[in-house]
Amino acid sequence: MRWLPAFVSVLLATPSLAAKKSSEQRFAEFHSKALSSAPVKLVDSTYRELTSAPRDYSVAVLLTAMDARFGCQMCREFQPEWNLLAKSWVKGDKGGQSRLVYGTLDFTDGKDVFMSLGLQTAPVLFFFPPTVGPHAAASPEPLRYDFVNGPQSAEQVHAWLSRHLPGRPHPAVQRPINWIKWIVTTVILSGSATATFVAWPYVVPVIQNRNVWAAVSLISILLFTSGHMFNHIRKVPYVAADGRGGISYFAGGFQNQYGMETQVVAAMYGVLSFAAIALIIKVPRIADPKAQGVAVIAWSGVLFLMYSFLLSIFRLKNGGYPFSLPPFM
Repeated sequence: MRWLPAFVSVLLATPSLAAKKSSEQRFAEFHSKALSSAPVKLVDSTYRELTSAPRDYSVAVLLTAMDARFGCQMCREFQPEWNLLAKSWVKGDKGGQSRLVYGTLDFTDGKDVFMSLGLQTAPVLFFFPPTVGPHAAASPEPLRYDFVNGPQSAEQVHAWLSRHLPGRPHPAVQRPINWIKWIVTTVILSGSATATFVAWPYVVPVIQNRNVWAAVSLISILLFTSGHMFNHIRKVPYVAADGRGGISYFAGGFQNQYGMETQVVAAMYGVLSFAAIALIIKVPRIADPKAQGVAVIAWSGVLFLMYSFLLSIFRLKNGGYPFSLPPFM
């Protein structure tokens, strides 16, 4: 039993072993750990020690569940952003002027804390404001960050923490350079520039061709005048039942239409356009007078019949339309 007096004397000689650490000592200890590895990895005991009152520093703790057994996809998506934020903050505040400690408590290391807090989900981010000192908060209760919109970026959490740290440094988030992205972008731009340089002599004649621009303009006009945009905006059906066991291709009224109706009207406008173009451009170039006369009669007939059909569709959509032409009366 000779060792008992010696053991008691050692305890009396080193009262710090039994005494509780001060707020300044706790901050210095955890800030030192953060300088080497941020955020600080916590367990039940260190979590309680770090967040215990009184404290003259702030604490930001992420409670997460990274084990694959828990299937926390949001935890795995947010963890890199959280690590980036903690490392950037500590790197920009090596002296600890902001008085903020970043910590992470995983469920496997802090089951007692999770149970005491009654947490059913993860991740959960708590901000503990100082309870004493010049920046002490009115309420010692921690603030909880909202993850309702899914995983957040480091910049979003940084802005939230900065709002609760007035009058203190807020080191910016410093993302590492994404060399792969830069290399891929450079290769794509270089390849595009090379392809453009090589193909330019062949592309310029196409771009400057009047017939190409005329075709593009004509197709665009036909699409918009036939109601193509109306179909996309209103999400109209392609066809509809007529109530008698058949199919209706044209909707009644000028404020309604079907997808099939748009295609039919666009085709009619296209035929009318080509007939007018043929009469204006192609027919005058025919050298044979007889062939030219036949072409005039043929294209005029196509123009007349198609316009008659177009008027009949107008009368079908609205019975009060007053105009018509034979043979579609």
